[in-house]
Amino acid sequence: MGQEKEIVVSGIRSTGILHLGNYFGAIRNYIRMQEEFNCYFFVADWHSLTTHPDPKELRGNVFRVLAENIACGLDPEKVTLYVQSDIPEIAELYLMLNMMAYKGELEKVPTFKDKVRQNPDNVNAGLLTYPVLMTADILVHRGLNVPVGKDQEQHLEMSRNFAQRFNNRYGYLFPEPVPFNYGDDLIKIMSLDGIGKMSKSENQNSTLFLNDGDDAIRNKLKKAKTDSGPQEPNSAKPDYIENLFTLMRLVSTPDTVKHFEDAFNGCSIRYGDMKKQLGEDMVAFIAPIREKAEALRQDSAYLNRIMRYGAEKARASAAQTLQEARKLMGINFY
Repeated sequence: MGQEKEIVVSGIRSTGILHLGNYFGAIRNYIRMQEEFNCYFFVADWHSLTTHPDPKELRGNVFRVLAENIACGLDPEKVTLYVQSDIPEIAELYLMLNMMAYKGELEKVPTFKDKVRQNPDNVNAGLLTYPVLMTADILVHRGLNVPVGKDQEQHLEMSRNFAQRFNNRYGYLFPEPVPFNYGDDLIKIMSLDGIGKMSKSENQNSTLFLNDGDDAIRNKLKKAKTDSGPQEPNSAKPDYIENLFTLMRLVSTPDTVKHFEDAFNGCSIRYGDMKKQLGEDMVAFIAPIREKAEALRQDSAYLNRIMRYGAEKARASAAQTLQEARKLMGINFY
């Protein structure tokens, strides 16, 4: 029998529309991981309840997020793709782990402090115990590798602590999860206005969404920030110009990139031409994803089938873990 594949677990937010930064920062790695690991990818709908979304919107968002991720290349046959709230075992493990999480340590978490500052009227227990639910998401499958961004690394540190506490108190059950990426520099895509990174919520005119129409893509790139061009050969590029080249390297042919690199280094670059070319190449990249996602969203029977299939696979894994946890804790009475 072949060696068991290592388990990867990752949550996908159930709000906002996916954009180019999400694709190149996360989803492209998921597509690579699905070939090499035993992957559990879930839509984190319980997590979003801390901000009390409108139920009608939440439902639509979950379907859209699933459709967009499948359209980007996640294969429901290769990965276990499911919705968090379909797996009651996660809630049970969350309850058990909450007994080992202390108020003092949870209140110190920087993301919790940020949320309290932003919404002082909505400091609910779910917000405080967010790292515990995140831990339950991972440990329910005994996940080892967790692809996380920098902002989540502290939560993962806490997940290791909770796994350790359980193992020390009741006996070994959980591996201690580690942050995972392919060791490449993670690609960060800047906003087209040169301020910060592309974001679902900040300046939407400077973010390329995976459901943008062709003209919207061309217009956003046309308005991308540029300057009057380099004054000396082989000058350093300002970061917002470097960002246009980053985008071009991701979606254009090597010849195209070389043409504009040479023009920049030779001080003859015309940004209008570059943005026009990038617009066409970006349309060719995004349009097939948009069209496939739209077709999948129309096919709710297919998405329902995927959700049920994913839930079955995820529950089988989760139920096994819970059985072991109950046994170790002494709460198995039959």
